[in-house]
Amino acid sequence: MRYTKDHEWVALEHSQFSVGVTEYAAEQLGDVVFVELPEEGQRVEEGDEAVIIESVKAASEIVAPASGEIVEVNSDLEENPGLINEEPQGAGWIFRMVPDDPTDYDSFLDQDSYEMLIS
Repeated sequence: MRYTKDHEWVALEHSQFSVGVTEYAAEQLGDVVFVELPEEGQRVEEGDEAVIIESVKAASEIVAPASGEIVEVNSDLEENPGLINEEPQGAGWIFRMVPDDPTDYDSFLDQDSYEMLIS
């Protein structure tokens, strides 16, 4: 698993990126009450807003960590957005994408680098 400076995690699985928010980000958000998911088949460019997460504190955007196509969204979040708080790096995953360049994965932060970022 790798991380972005925007507090997202990215896991590489079968040339797809699974994307969610880190435990740190979930704590900062507070109780998540709504998630606006992207459309499957939607094309995103790196840095584009891909998802809106609304919590009791504020609305936050999740940006695409790489350019590519959204191929799956976690529809469980529509009924239970609190999964992001309960299991941010598990059942609370947000979307899966096929990146234009899978080697983008190498540019994300490793665990130690991310820990240094948030400490």
